[in-house]
Parts: sequence; structure tokens; C-alpha cells
Amino acid sequence: MNMSADISTNAYSISAWPDYPDLMGRLNALLKQPVRGIARQNMPQVLDYFEQKCKTSKALAERAKEVIPGGVQHNLAFNYPFAIAAAKVDGAYMWDEDGNRYIDFLQAGGPTILGSNYQPVRQKVHEIVESCGPVTGLLHEYEIKLAEIIRKYMPGIEMFRMLGSGTEAVMGAIRLARAHTGKKWVIKVGGDYHGWSDQMVYGMRVPGTGRREAHGIPKGSTAYTQEVFPNELGSLRRKLMLNKIRGGTAAVIVEPLGPESGTRPVTPEYNREVRKLCDEFGALLIFDEVVTGFRVGMGGGQGYFNVKPDITVFGKAITGGYPMAGGIGGRKEIMMTLAGGIGGKGGKRAFVGGTLSANPLSCVAGYYAIEEMARTGAPVLAGRAGDRLTAGLKEIMNRLGLPYVVYNMGSIVHLQTSAVLLMSMRNPIKLMREADARKHLMEEMGAAYLSRGILTLAGSRIYTSMADTDDVIDDALNRFEDVFKLV
Repeated sequence: MNMSADISTNAYSISAWPDYPDLMGRLNALLKQPVRGIARQNMPQVLDYFEQKCKTSKALAERAKEVIPGGVQHNLAFNYPFAIAAAKVDGAYMWDEDGNRYIDFLQAGGPTILGSNYQPVRQKVHEIVESCGPVTGLLHEYEIKLAEIIRKYMPGIEMFRMLGSGTEAVMGAIRLARAHTGKKWVIKVGGDYHGWSDQMVYGMRVPGTGRREAHGIPKGSTAYTQEVFPNELGSLRRKLMLNKIRGGTAAVIVEPLGPESGTRPVTPEYNREVRKLCDEFGALLIFDEVVTGFRVGMGGGQGYFNVKPDITVFGKAITGGYPMAGGIGGRKEIMMTLAGGIGGKGGKRAFVGGTLSANPLSCVAGYYAIEEMARTGAPVLAGRAGDRLTAGLKEIMNRLGLPYVVYNMGSIVHLQTSAVLLMSMRNPIKLMREADARKHLMEEMGAAYLSRGILTLAGSRIYTSMADTDDVIDDALNRFEDVFKLV
């Protein structure tokens, strides 16, 4: 794929929004069918790959279990039958400790839109480490430059404050919304993932589950957190009306593409309607752009949908894959409630901290990653790769008569083989009976992709990058077809 010189920095990676009724019809049809995965007689050859080709990874995975709970530090590293240990990443590829090469559609969970370990950014990071070190505790010019370049491209941002992760940013954004409005209720969409802070471990992944995963979290921590089912504006209105007589809603927080980066996609008008409801009831609108920020375009989801949130949450992509990646942006009048410093000046303040937040290394990485994304048109190029991959996967699955569903929002590609992420508490019996089998099917498909040299996120999500040329995508399609012939 040759970079076009006329790519606009205002262009978006999503060339067309999925046909919502058609897509949901196909996803619901998949959910109604019995699970259909790798044939039992073919799974031994899939698993044999790991036994024969991934011996170092297996040994490291066994060693990790002795000192790390569950054997992995973060959920992205979980793979069936065991975690694969990375040794090298470059552009579109990742190599494991045994020297096996994979087409890297994980891309560190989404932030490396330029491709992994992008050399121009890496060079700037090396330079700042040599001259200044990774952290000083003082103000650095690149803190300002990073805030300025974010403000340049993100429509809803006048001021920006850096934090350490997306989870921290969500914590800070909710605290900011409550401090600024003087209200306490926060409404999220069931299935949305907004990090692992106490108040947000609520209705995660499966709508309607409330505190199901809130082990170790006191009930008081989620006492003012509510969830509504995806795309149900009537339910959101009723919650806002009820909250109005109970002190009011501080904020509604959404993933602009829909829960889990569009695993449950929203309708094209959803965000606009949520904006109207927030305005009507005096609630702040928070966009969680941890994944979508810069990935769907330089203006993120807010630019694509032409909806200005009051507060924007960043993570991952804000530093292009480098650590300490998180932040909060928004209107000046709101953001000033988040002013840093020691003590107060008589006004209310939402307190946040973090010794390593806005360190020189992360700010330099973020500034140059965003600058390079704009210069190269990386979100658009990554989106074109996603379009090409999606079209190719559809053709293969139709030709082989498979019931699977693939769709994309630019460079975020969803490959649904089990539909486990479409289940909800609206049908608890089905959830209890089928969730484990559907989840295991997804794990087996992920293992089969790995055995054919394709690295995905949990066997169901793919992030394309600027490094995914036509040749890379064509190679990937051949490998996917090899897997689908095992079904």
C-alpha cells in the first residue's frame, strides 16, 4: 500500500458505517446457532503447533505461573493453550521467543496505529532518554506540546491533563464530572469497558450483569453507578428522569463505537441522541476514546460522529504504545476544576495525582506519534487495510458456507465466530448454558489463528495499522482461509 500524498489529516479511517439492521440480524442469527468451530479431528494438529514450535514460550508460561497470579500480568497476554512470549516487534509483525513470526493484528491492544516499534518515534524517545532521562518531576516543554497537538485535532478539547492509563483517566473524569456538577449519579452502557476502577467494574462485557465481577469491591463504590442496555435511548431517558429527583446525573459515559470497541455496535445517530439527552438533563457527556482516539481518525470518534463530548478520556494511543498512556481533555471551564498544584484557592477541585504522569518520555512519544499519524495519514491507511481484510474475510466465509460475521469500523475489525460477546442477562438461561462453550470456541479459534501465524485479540478482534500493506493483508487472508478449512 503506497502512502497517498493527498491524505487529509481531517479524514477518517471509517469509510462507511456498518448497516446496523443487517449487521445485528446476522449477529443474532449467529447467536441462535449451535457453536461451530474447529473440527474435533483437526484440533490436535492445531495444539501440536504449540507443543512443537513454541517450547520456549511454554516453558516461560509455566515459570510465570509460579510467580504471577494466573501466569499473565494483563488480559491481552492470555492465549489458549498458553501465553506466547514476545521477543521482537516491528511494523506488521511480531516474533516469539522461539523465532516464530506472526502477522500482528493485536498491535499492543490497539495503540500502535503507525505499526509496532515505529522507528521515527523510537528515535525521539531515545534522544529524550539520553538528554533528560525518563522522568524529572518538573514541567517539561513536551507536556505543553502534547496538549497543544491533541487540542489541534480533537474537536471537544480545549485543555488536557496527562495521567498514567485509561483506567486512571476514567477515574479522574468521573471525579471531575461529579465535582464540577455537584451531582453523583453516573450512567454507563452495559458491556462497555472503562477500565478496572471500583466504580466501573459494573455491567462489564455482558449487559445487565451489574456487580457480577465486582469481587473485593464494596457495594458503596458502585452505589451511584448505573447501566443501560446498548442503543436503548428510552431506557437512558428514564434513568436520567429518575435521577433528576434524586440529586441529578453527573455524567453519561460511552464508548463512541459501542461496547468493547464496537463489538456491540451503536446506531449511527446514537451518540448525537445521547448528547441531546445529556443537554436536556444537565449531565456531562464523557467519551471514552481510549481505543478510538486517533485510531478512527485524527479527531477520534467525536470527530467522526460530529459530536462534542464535555470530557474525553484517553489511554493507549495517546503515546503511540509507550507507557504511562492516559489523559483527560475537555472544555476549559470544566477542566479548570482539575487544576493541579498544592492546596486550594477557595474553589472546588477534583484531586488527581501521579508522580510519573506527563513524564518526558511519554510526552515525547505521544507528541511525535500523533505528529507522525497526521503526517502520514496513518488512521486512513490503517482503515483501508481494515476494509480490505474485512472484504476478503467475507468472501472466504461466504465461499466456504460459514455462518461467521465480520465487520469493521476502519482499522478495528470484528471477527465473530461464537457471538459470546453478544449475550446478555436478557436471556440468563442461555447465558448460563452456552457462555462457557462459546468462550472456549473463541479461544480455540484464536489458537488456530496463531498456529497459522496470525496474532489477534482474543480470537475475535483485529487491529490493522499503517504497516499492513496489501501484501500483508493478502498473506493474512490466505492464512485465515487455511484456518476456516479446519472448521
